[in-house]
Amino acid sequence: MSAKKIYQWTGLVVSAAVLLVVLITTWYTVDESEQAIVLTFGEAEEGITEPGLHFKLPWPVQEVEKLSKETFSLDFGFNDGDGEADKVTMITGDDKIVQADLVVQWKITSPEDYLFASEDPEQVLNNATSSSLRGVIGSSEIDEALTSGKAEIENEVRENLVTLMENYTIGISILDVKLQEVDLPNKDVRSAFTKVTDAREQKQSKVNEAEKYENQKREEALGERDAVIQRAEGDKVERIQEANGDVARFNALLSEYESHQAITRERLVMETLEQVLPEANVYIMNDDSNTMKYLPLMQGNVQTVTPPASDEESENNE
Repeated sequence: MSAKKIYQWTGLVVSAAVLLVVLITTWYTVDESEQAIVLTFGEAEEGITEPGLHFKLPWPVQEVEKLSKETFSLDFGFNDGDGEADKVTMITGDDKIVQADLVVQWKITSPEDYLFASEDPEQVLNNATSSSLRGVIGSSEIDEALTSGKAEIENEVRENLVTLMENYTIGISILDVKLQEVDLPNKDVRSAFTKVTDAREQKQSKVNEAEKYENQKREEALGERDAVIQRAEGDKVERIQEANGDVARFNALLSEYESHQAITRERLVMETLEQVLPEANVYIMNDDSNTMKYLPLMQGNVQTVTPPASDEESENNE
């Protein structure tokens, strides 16, 4: 075989290889769980998130980097070792040692930043998580970290971590942060803290019972006070009505007295005697020894008689 033919076959083989490379590298597929970014001479183009078949310039002009769209989880504070030294510990604001487990859910939202803004974006995320959690725990007291303050700690860690990821611009977005557990470092400390917590809860229970009793007594006192006020108001109204009735009767008697003074005066005297001496026999006589003509009293109790004659009158009669 001549050299000319060898060059021809070599040219054909090289051409076929180049053509094959061009055919293979001018198209690519993106799965539903993936996102892709096209690199033109190493410079990132706009990301592609739509699944399906896509075309590009052949390698080495353009190449494709594919990244997952799924949600990732970062477990911070979980250790495989059983010993106390293998566990991640941190210090609270009141200088107590605790252990905390945190799960961060995140996803890649900017493939360009994820690929080129940092050499190891997941390590950056891990460091940011550690910084956020330790910072929040370090500003909290142990009682808050172990009891009712867990939700607040979780929210603060989430806010801090979101802010850090936005500042770092490494293409990662935080979806959620879950504080799994905050505990004391060893059994003895946990047992002592449990006793303190139980005592505090018992104290709070007693305080609640005392406040309940206080409220009950206060309500009873307020109810009794209202009842007394209502009775007083009733007595007030009753006495006002009685006084108004007395005034009305007095005004009627005054009008009658002004019209018939003598008769009214005599009647008042007799009515008073009747009230003062209800069961006595009362005799009413005139000074001139004549019988009164106006006797409105009950006949059973009041009798009218003529006074006995004097000695001089008796002798004249004889």
